Parts: sequence; structure tokens; C-alpha cells
Amino acid sequence: MKSRLLSVSLVALAGAGCATNPPTPPAISAESAAASFTARSLDDPALRHFLAENIGRDPGETWDFEALSWVAFYYQPSLEVARAQWATTRATRQTVAARPNPTVSITPGYNSNHDVGVSPWFPAINFDFLIQGDKRARQQDIAQADMEVARLGVLAAAWQVRSDVRRALIETQTAAARAESLRAQASAQQQLEGLFQQRLTLGRAAAFEVSAARIAAHKALAAAADAAAQSAAARARLAAALGVPASSLDGKKLSAPAIVALTPEAIATARRESLHSRADVLTALAKIQSVRAAIELEVAKQKPDLHVGPGYQWDQGLDKWSVAFTFELPIFHRNEGPIAEALSRHAEAVAQFTATQAATLAAIDAAVIAKNAADAQTTHAHQLRAEVTAQAARVEERLAQGAADQVERMTSALDLAAAEVAEQEASTAVWLAAGQLEDALQLPFPHLAALADASQPTPTRTP
Repeated sequence: MKSRLLSVSLVALAGAGCATNPPTPPAISAESAAASFTARSLDDPALRHFLAENIGRDPGETWDFEALSWVAFYYQPSLEVARAQWATTRATRQTVAARPNPTVSITPGYNSNHDVGVSPWFPAINFDFLIQGDKRARQQDIAQADMEVARLGVLAAAWQVRSDVRRALIETQTAAARAESLRAQASAQQQLEGLFQQRLTLGRAAAFEVSAARIAAHKALAAAADAAAQSAAARARLAAALGVPASSLDGKKLSAPAIVALTPEAIATARRESLHSRADVLTALAKIQSVRAAIELEVAKQKPDLHVGPGYQWDQGLDKWSVAFTFELPIFHRNEGPIAEALSRHAEAVAQFTATQAATLAAIDAAVIAKNAADAQTTHAHQLRAEVTAQAARVEERLAQGAADQVERMTSALDLAAAEVAEQEASTAVWLAAGQLEDALQLPFPHLAALADASQPTPTRTP
């Protein structure tokens, strides 16, 4: 019998010792991570392969909005964080799906007052098996809902990344155009100052006119310098939105995003769809499912877990078998407190879902208003540009006839440059408002589902 007990004990210990060794993650250092980030490039072969698989083409010489969005999906750290959180919830689901291992206890005993000829040893071995009922199924439901929340978090992060890229790209394009227009305006203002200086020398202008022209020229130069700085800052923000160093955009041609034309009927349809299809709305629904499963788990905990413990003892030459049944006595409470907490969290999740839908409607309404206002602003800017252009043409005609001078010509050129700047600002407002409307409606873009598809390989870059 001693050998039987020893064999059972060895099997139990061997089973406990046969653990698998997980792979060790690679070491990360600040220096290697910084070097890896600095090496990021739009010409990276792995990135080009990623773009070919997801958008089906190579961007070529000009990088448009869709291509840059997928560059951000590949490089942007915030999206990597969302993917990592999703992977963690998948691992958590695997954890709760596993059955709890039984426990084993080995208790050696020795009788110092044993009879002669009788073994003084009475070792024992006991097992404990946990029977949870349907609690493990409820835990799996919670893990499944949390995994869906994390998956939708990837889509929400993708929408935010895409929105940041669009805004940064629009600001980059318009800032560059504005800087060029203001440089031309500053040049014209300097020429006008020179003309007034010539008039002052000839006695045909007053000193205050020259002083006013000089001040206007200095202001124009300062505005041009500020616009150049804003253009560089916008380019840096675009690089940050893409998750690449600013130097990777050097020499790259960029094209502004196209404006999606939506009729009022299409907006109304998309408005209804967005109330149950936006990533944040679906996330709020998944959180409700998670807390509902948590309520079911707390209710299931009213039934105590059962521990079944078969045991064996070799008592001084005698074989003794036993079975222990252990469970909690629900005398002082029946899990009312955790159930009440879970019900409160459910009410909170429902309120959050309602607030999310309300915020969605408010965002759509605000985007529609902004788009209409931007369209009206653009119409006025086009009209102003047309009137100033016509006026400049009339000045040229009068100059050819000798009825106008160079001062009037340069003044007309300044008015035209100012009209161009106003038109550019109006176009920027239209671009931004159109992007705001697209973000509010969350109109699906190509290959959107691939971002949150578990079968898709997640792009990784190990430093």
C-alpha cells in the first residue's frame, strides 16, 4: 500500500511540474525604440506590402488621403495600443474558458506510541475538485462581451486616427497655399511701399502715406513669416498623426482629401444608420451586454460552489478511503450586495448608451450646420474673388489707356491677394466641415472591417 500511495503522490507532483514555458518577449530599450521610430519611412517595403493588401494599389508619387490613412493604421501608436488591448481581452477569454485545476494535499503522519510490529506511519493524500455550475459560462459571456468592446475600440481608434490625419492633411495643404499667397501679398506690399517712396521723392506723396505703406509692408512680411511657420507646424502635425518622423514627408507630394457630396436625403439616411452602427454606439451596447452577463454571474453566485474531495489514507497498515463535500453556507447573505452593484452598473451602462446616441445626434446636427455655413462662406468668397478679379481687369485696361498708375495697379493686386486668402480660408472651412460630417456619420471607408478582423495579421515592428 505504501507503493500505491507513493505512486499516486508522484503522479500528482509530476503533473504539477509539467508546465509549459511561454516564449520570452524581446527586450525593449528606449534607445532601440527611438531608433526604430526614426527609421520609419513611407518607402518601407513592409508598409508598401501592407498598403497593397488593404487598398490594392501603390500610392506612387502622390500620397492621397486614403493612402495616408492606411499609413497611420500601420504606424500610429494609439492604434497599436487598441490592438494590444484587444489581444489582451482575447487572452482573458481563453483564461476564463479553462476549467479550474484540482488541488492535491499530501499529509504525512507518524504515531510515536505505535504498537510493536505495526507501522507508525499514516500518510494521506486528498484531492479537491471545484464544481462551479454555470458560473464559468457566465464568466465566458463577460469575457466575450469585453472582447467585443475591445474589438470595437480598435474601430473607434481607427476613426479617430483617420479624423486626425484628415484634419492634419487639410491644414498642411491649406497652410502651404496660404503661406504662398501671403508671400505674394507681402511682395506686392513692398512694391507699393517703393512706389510711395518714389512719389515722396518727386513730391507727389505725403510722408504719412509712405509710413502707412511701410507699416503695411512690415505687417504683410510678419503675416507671411507666421504663415510659413504654421505650414511647417501643420506638416509636423501630419507626421505625428501618421506616426512617422517629420523628415519622412520630405519630398513627398500630398493631395487634399476629396469632399464627399451628400444630399439631404443621404444625410438623413446616414443619420438614422449611425444611431446603431457607429463604433462608439456599438461599444456602449457591448458594455451593456457585459454588465448583463455580470448580473447573471452574481445571481448564479447565490448557489454556492461545491468542492468534492476524494482522499486516501494508509493508516498503519490499513487502507482508508474518504470523500469530502465542501460548500459555503449562505447564512449571513446571499450575494445581495454584488447583485445590487451589478444592477447599478447596468443602469449606468444604459444611461451611457443613451448619452452616446444623444451625443451622436448633436455631433451630426453640428456638422450639418457647420457644412452649410462653410458652403455659404465659400459662395461669398467666390463672389468677392470674382468682383476683385473684374476690378483688377478694369484697372489693367485703364492703365493701358493711361488713366491709371502703378499705385492703383498694386493696390488692386493687393485686394486680389486678400480675396485669394479669403477664398482659401473658405475652402479650408468646407474641407473641415465635410470631414466633421463624415466623422459624425462614420460613413464606412474601404476595407474598414479588416482593422478589427481577428484573422487579419496585426502589423508589428519589433525594434
